[in-house]
Parts: sequence; C-alpha cells; structure tokens
Amino acid sequence: MDDIDRKILELLQEDGRITIIRLAKALHLSRPSVNERLRRLQDNEVIQGFTARVAPERVGKGILVFIQIGNLKIQCQKFEEIIQGETNVLECHRVTGSNSYFMKAAVASMKDLEELVDRLIPYGQVNTSVILSSPILSRNLLPTDND
Repeated sequence: MDDIDRKILELLQEDGRITIIRLAKALHLSRPSVNERLRRLQDNEVIQGFTARVAPERVGKGILVFIQIGNLKIQCQKFEEIIQGETNVLECHRVTGSNSYFMKAAVASMKDLEELVDRLIPYGQVNTSVILSSPILSRNLLPTDND
C-alpha cells in the first residue's frame, strides 16, 4: 500500500460518496487508474463496503448504550447466534478480560433498554453504560507507516 492508496482511504472515509472524477482530480491521477486502485483495495478487502451514517435520534433511537456481558452461562457461539436477532444491538465484540462481550445498542426509550437488558440477563452478568456524548464518533482508519 502506497501513499496514493492511503490518500484514497482517507478521502473515502471523509466522503464515501465522492465521485471517481473528484478522487482522480484530488490525486492527480486518471479515472482508470483510480478505478483500478479502488478495485484492488476492495479485492484485497481493505475496503469492506460503503455505508451511510445515520443519526440515531433522527430515527427514533436516541438513547445509545454500551452493554457488557460477563460470566456467560452459554457457549459463545450460541450467544452470538442469539444476539444476531437483537435489532437494537448495533455492534457486538467478543473481548478479553472479565467480560466476554461489549455491545453498542440504540433504543428509543429507557423502557426499551430495560426490555433489552431483561432479554440478556439469562445469558450472563449484564452491565450497561448510557452514552452521554461522543467526542470522537468515528475516526479515519489508515494504515501505519512502515518507514
């Protein structure tokens, strides 16, 4: 991965809808060259997809929480199958340490949060933290320099 690939990643993370023409101009490359680099980055799974960021409060799910599950009472694989059905769970990460999973969820109300926690309690020890604010919501992810 060279500096041009890094710049492509940076520009795409800033604006996932940037056109090939604008990318080519910003990089001082031809459109076919940019297309080829993009295709290579996708084929190598460096770029795993394109998506839109949605404001949770604008879709009626303004309460964001982190949920930690520890002392899991079932096998991890079974828990992961179950959690797939929890549509309020935005992210689920299996982690090291005293907890088995960290999850991020978005709910419409405290009642919805209570119901989600009640559904999770049979599987382990549940701890929740309501997100008050997010000073860093999403940061660009770029490869480290190997200089």
